[in-house]
Amino acid sequence: MTLPVLGPMTLTGFEHAWYFLFLFVVAGLVGLYIAMQAARRKRLLRFANTELLESVSPRRPSRWRHLATILLMLSLVMLTIAMAGPTRDVRIPRNRAVVMLVIDVSQSMRATDVAPSRLVATQEAAKQFVDQMTPGINLGLISYAGAATVLVSPTTNRDATKNAIDKLQVADRTATGEAIFTALQAISTVGAVIGGGDTPPPAHVVLMSDGKETVPSNPDNPKGAYTAARTAKDQGVPISTVSFGTPYGTVDMNGQQTPVPVDDEMLKKIAQLSKGESYTASNLEELKKVFTNLQEQIGYETQKGDAGTGWLRLGALVLALAAVAALLINRRLPN
Repeated sequence: MTLPVLGPMTLTGFEHAWYFLFLFVVAGLVGLYIAMQAARRKRLLRFANTELLESVSPRRPSRWRHLATILLMLSLVMLTIAMAGPTRDVRIPRNRAVVMLVIDVSQSMRATDVAPSRLVATQEAAKQFVDQMTPGINLGLISYAGAATVLVSPTTNRDATKNAIDKLQVADRTATGEAIFTALQAISTVGAVIGGGDTPPPAHVVLMSDGKETVPSNPDNPKGAYTAARTAKDQGVPISTVSFGTPYGTVDMNGQQTPVPVDDEMLKKIAQLSKGESYTASNLEELKKVFTNLQEQIGYETQKGDAGTGWLRLGALVLALAAVAALLINRRLPN
């Protein structure tokens, strides 16, 4: 059984807001009390000899005599809020979801503008992401360069995913669109197996790359990255992209230092087209923070939870205090 992660005690709505009509009754009781106090004072002034009254009882009635009534009215307000069914957001770990981690292993990932290299830093941060992922999520791993390969099908076995991350090897070209389509196929396959509901399990793709797509040259081609991102949107699978590297990266190509600057724009558009989020990181610490943020967003879902119990207890406590005040100050229950 998974316990909910409780956020701040802030109200987000009411299930039975019509109960607030009872506040008109509370307002009427307040008006009635004020009218009764005014009428009592008026009768006292009309029939009493004020000089004799002051000589017999020189002390004026204390204002504390109203405390019990004030507490009683406050308790009625709090009990009304409790009856209205207040709700709050509750963050609950996901148990029926699929996340595909897609990592670019093209030659540009050998760049050392991020120490010790883009790929090694990616491996370290990715393994942290795997360790932080909530246990019930089915996590899969895909690596891609000129072709995409499913290294680990979606599973809750985190060791298998981390072992596969350790074995990542660079290759030529960058087929981002094929990688996204491969991730969508893996999600569809495992979704049919998981079951447990009338709708497919919620799914998410985390795409980690440093450069733009090279195969095909046009990302709007049928197998291109933008076409794949639109398909992901149609299937309800957002893609969170992580752009990693700096504008100053270079790699050795046949003895020549070839510039491989990070390409943020393509990854941002992929995220935008799929209704996901885009992130950038230029060093290992930033990358770890991005993956931690992603885990917090993907690993939990927000549901409406009951917030009425606290108001009910507080109202009962204030009601008890009203009774105590009435007995100690007024020697009777408030009227």
